[in-house]
Amino acid sequence: MFASCLRNARASPPARGSLSAHPPSRQLSALPRSARWLRRAAYVVGGSGALWFVDRQYNASAMARTLRTFSTCAMIALDYKLNFTPEMAEGIPSLHERVSERMYDLFTSNGGLYIKIGQAFANNAALMPKPMQEKFSRLFDDAPQIPFSVVKSVFEREFGKPLTGPDGIFGEFEERAAASASIAQVHRARLKTADGSEQWVAVKVQKPDVSKQVEWDLGAFRIVMWIYENYLFDMPVYFTVDFINEHLRRELDFELEANNALSTAAFIAKEPRLAQKVYIPKVYPELSTKKVMVAEWIDGVRLSDRRGIRRLMGEEDYDTPAAPSSRPTALTGGVKSVMTTMVELFSAQIFDWGWVHCDPHPGNIIIRPHPENPTAPQFVLLDHGLYVRLTKDFQRQYATLWKGLMTLDLGVVKGVAEQWGIGAPDLFASATLMRPVRFADQDKDAQNFEDLDEYQRSVLIKEKLKSFLSDTDKIPKPLIFIGRNMRIVQGNNQSFGSPVNRIRITGYWASRSLTEAPNLTLSERLHEHQRYTIFRLVLLTIDLAFLWSQFKQWLRARMGLRGEGFEDELERTMRGFAKSNFGIDMPEQAFEG
Repeated sequence: MFASCLRNARASPPARGSLSAHPPSRQLSALPRSARWLRRAAYVVGGSGALWFVDRQYNASAMARTLRTFSTCAMIALDYKLNFTPEMAEGIPSLHERVSERMYDLFTSNGGLYIKIGQAFANNAALMPKPMQEKFSRLFDDAPQIPFSVVKSVFEREFGKPLTGPDGIFGEFEERAAASASIAQVHRARLKTADGSEQWVAVKVQKPDVSKQVEWDLGAFRIVMWIYENYLFDMPVYFTVDFINEHLRRELDFELEANNALSTAAFIAKEPRLAQKVYIPKVYPELSTKKVMVAEWIDGVRLSDRRGIRRLMGEEDYDTPAAPSSRPTALTGGVKSVMTTMVELFSAQIFDWGWVHCDPHPGNIIIRPHPENPTAPQFVLLDHGLYVRLTKDFQRQYATLWKGLMTLDLGVVKGVAEQWGIGAPDLFASATLMRPVRFADQDKDAQNFEDLDEYQRSVLIKEKLKSFLSDTDKIPKPLIFIGRNMRIVQGNNQSFGSPVNRIRITGYWASRSLTEAPNLTLSERLHEHQRYTIFRLVLLTIDLAFLWSQFKQWLRARMGLRGEGFEDELERTMRGFAKSNFGIDMPEQAFEG
């Protein structure tokens, strides 16, 4: 009977409400909700911490930088969506201030290629709101040095040899960098030579984090530009992304930079007007890889040292009086000869060689006494990482544009603008010459910006810029970097008081290139020479305007007043042009490189 009862007990279901009625999973679900959330939070924090550690240690924080980019851009987009409205017109200046702060903080916090991308924005800051103009003007390509141990490891990984020592490449290597930029830093070193002579070189070493970050950075740039164009601001900006990304990648290839330097040296050697005036430091291809480049070390005065350049050229006294015999001999030609060489060099690159250095800022230019003629200055061009190659068709069109601008042939200007998908020829002409150009039918469309509030002014500026970029498929992408080159060259000339007529020199090279273009028939060449003769006569009026400007500058200096140079006058009139036609307040020295 006991067995029967036992069998019945086993077969009967458990009583309702008994403890065994709850399976293990339901017992776990009975935990307090706060405990479950704490456990999930712990998983998230732990996983995020592990991901952050891996990203930082093995990916140079590329993911974190990208997240910072997206979060910053999301805040900017949300701020504009909420506050860029007709009802919030009075708060738009504060909106621009907040946006400029966020963008500047993003560029400087991420560093690396973000500095390069930020500089691309800075080159067009004159057309941006004033807070952005002020912020981006302080965006320089400098960065803290990476430790020497890292430099050493990069070099040894590239060459499989130590820096110095019996088996090393160099007899001496200075541990402290001579310069440090966003993607690389430069050290001074002494080569081992068979004859024991001292050959000092500049060793450019790429910072190892950059190669890990590059695709993340450029990918984020691409996504942000696409979203801004298609969903947020409806501005045609995405068409530049592929071209900019491609050239930024090239700038990270130091073997390509070495080849660029060799190509530029070859062009200069074939140009008799520049061969003795311009020098490209010798590069050592056998000691150059994609992440390390070795080139000749050059001693001299950087163009950014304006006082030093004037002293070198004998145009400024020393602060401390010294006997004439103790002063170095001044080089001949004065600052004017240096600026003439600069404008001719970059004009030759654009109109003759089709091979343009895109970063001629003052830190990349050194002036030194010519090694074979110590009284003559020599112009040394550094940093050959960023070049653009121009097609023959583009060179011809660009030269034609300049010649049309110089001879006031506005039909030619409009024709080139139409070929290039540019719908505002007046703005295009002004941006090319860096001086206001007004067409006869322009005044009837003039807009009085003083009668508009901030919102209306911003909307109108946007519409004008969109009309300028009327067909982005036709716009030649090299214009992005040629415009940068032109603005920096103008800024260099302006910083020394405009000693040369930059517009005349550039126009001369443009016109001359058309007369010497290959494959012209005899009648076409004769026609070009006829037009060139007329063009030379037109240049006389430009010369008179320049001489008048120099006379006023000299007279003001004699009266103890600040002398306004020719480039200063152009900038002042451009500021007035931008204000009256676009409602944009351009800062002083808007075109400085």
